[in-house]
Amino acid sequence: METIDYKDIKAVLPYFLKHKFLWTSYDEQSDVLYVHFKENAISDDSEMTKDDLIIRYEGGEVVGITLLNASKRM
Repeated sequence: METIDYKDIKAVLPYFLKHKFLWTSYDEQSDVLYVHFKENAISDDSEMTKDDLIIRYEGGEVVGITLLNASKRM
């Protein structure tokens, strides 16, 4: 399984640069930001980090990140 070494959201940002395209959506009511690295990905595994990130996997590859409490990160 591919892993991301993270300590906080800033540590994950370089991973974004690996991908040519990103798809995002924001749920204002839930304050959740979804970032997808693969179009139409269907995650089959995930892990939640200490800083309220959910890293989503498909076949062991990271296909997206979900940021809980997104507005509080600015």
